[in-house]
Amino acid sequence: MGNWLKWVVAALAAAGFGLGAGTSAAQTEVSFFYPVAVGGPITKIIDGYAADFEKANPGIKLRPIYSGSYQESITKALTAVKSGDPPVMSILLSTDMYTLIDEEAIVPFDPLIKTAEDKAWLKSFYPAFMENSQTGGKTWGIPFQRSTVVLYYNKEMFKEAGLDPNKPPATWTEMREYAQKLTKRDAGGKVTQWGVQIPSSGFPYWLFQGLAIQNGAQLMNAAGTQTFYDKPEVIGALQYWVDLVNKYKVHPEGIVEWGTTPKDFFERKVAMIWTTTGNLTNVKNNAKFDFGVAMLPAGKQRGSPTGGGNFYIFAKSTPAQRDAAMKFIKWVTSPERAAQWGIDTGYVAVRPDAWDTPAMKKYVEGFPPAAVARDQLRYAKAELSTHDNQRVTKALNDGLQAALTGTKTPEQAMKDAQAQSERILRTYRR
Repeated sequence: MGNWLKWVVAALAAAGFGLGAGTSAAQTEVSFFYPVAVGGPITKIIDGYAADFEKANPGIKLRPIYSGSYQESITKALTAVKSGDPPVMSILLSTDMYTLIDEEAIVPFDPLIKTAEDKAWLKSFYPAFMENSQTGGKTWGIPFQRSTVVLYYNKEMFKEAGLDPNKPPATWTEMREYAQKLTKRDAGGKVTQWGVQIPSSGFPYWLFQGLAIQNGAQLMNAAGTQTFYDKPEVIGALQYWVDLVNKYKVHPEGIVEWGTTPKDFFERKVAMIWTTTGNLTNVKNNAKFDFGVAMLPAGKQRGSPTGGGNFYIFAKSTPAQRDAAMKFIKWVTSPERAAQWGIDTGYVAVRPDAWDTPAMKKYVEGFPPAAVARDQLRYAKAELSTHDNQRVTKALNDGLQAALTGTKTPEQAMKDAQAQSERILRTYRR
């Protein structure tokens, strides 16, 4: 466990969210898987929430279990379900919804929605985020740690290249042309500054889905039983990405690491990057130059997948634990806290009224880039999510990496990925 996680655990324990035995009979204990995936001072935020919630609800103990990355968290959660000792609630990827339903690991929120106030709360979230939270007429997840993909760019490099620092690329053609002007080479022809960088490790399918949506394609159906990896629009989106690397030579070759992309941006190795809005605070705190944030450029249209985590409540929990979990989830997603969470982390405040709070209005006024991801939600689509999601997504990731490393053409890579997906999903189409 890293030092900052120890700090959070200690802080939560000090705040009364103890990790040991000794919970009084009058208290309801709620164990809580929390993923630590994107860097930043999440600890202080959790510490503050913990202390405030404990004061307001002395009958509830929250027992946080820091479960690593999202990938590690879903693995640990499903292992815990199989062993008969799952948490009461977790924040897991919104895309894990079908997997959790298929494993009968979670319960829908609908039976917990009892009052007019509850119903109004459930309707308060952005529709784009609810696309990955509801299926079959039921609500299975509640948006919290949510994001979209945005473009970050170095305004100083724009000026040096003769580009308007206040006009980020609005189209695919502009992004490619800008990247050509922004790519620098030394006398020996070695690149010293890349024009654009789209990560292809970690979450390659997510970044790629932005390109696919922009080219007029969705990667899956709403029921999570079919993918469309081999559609011409999808292949065309991948061809554009590959061309940035091989044809125009404005994008690094091979696999571009998700985790080091912000660092490459800070170190001025690249002028434009695609990454999560969840990195906004990280960039704000570490970029020692004037930078801009923009919606992703349009192909046939603008677009980005939503991303990030939802709250889920697990099936093996008592009615009292579910009520307590629900109380915390409603509390932490109130407009004021959703706003503060967005300010502190860069994640998108998940409900429109959070943006009307005085704190958020003041923040956006002083830091307009904070509103970019919100404004992009009107073009956003549900993140790739299907039954047996990890295997179906891996088929796409493998195809993307094969095309980007040159071992397959974009067309062959996507046809192979689709064939693999078909084999996996066939049993779910009845």
